[in-house]
Amino acid sequence: MIASAFTAFQSSDFKIAENYSVTFDGGDPAGEFRGLKGVIRFDPGNLDASLFDVSIDVATINTGNGMKNTHAKSDKWLDAEKYPEIKFSSNTVVKTAKGFEAIGMLDMHGVQKEISMPFTFENNVFKSGFEVNRLDYNINTAEPEHGAAVLKVDISVTVTK
Repeated sequence: MIASAFTAFQSSDFKIAENYSVTFDGGDPAGEFRGLKGVIRFDPGNLDASLFDVSIDVATINTGNGMKNTHAKSDKWLDAEKYPEIKFSSNTVVKTAKGFEAIGMLDMHGVQKEISMPFTFENNVFKSGFEVNRLDYNINTAEPEHGAAVLKVDISVTVTK
């Protein structure tokens, strides 16, 4: 019975529940994104079969200020019209002392960079926290001192089968 439950766990993808949270904080700016979608396949017993291939809708940014939202979506910042999604696709998932790490490509504002995304998985909730330097992704490089360069990203995603 345990083996069959483990096999079922291995073979299916997770569905992203609506109560997820993707926030960013650099002091100014700070806010959240909605519009998370994609494939989450995770098996702690077979990390080689695990995969994160997810995206966020840039136009869903919410800083709590309508003018800042408009500015963040403009071509001076995230350019939501030209680059409508922020994407992450893992190449490798490994076990760490504190949980797991997904290593893959973060595609933002037309720039792809490999990042390591540490995460935990407990009670069907993935949690991750990492930093992204917006200047590495050519976001508002004309005004590098305008707003924080390094943003702390926190992700909490409840999943279901």
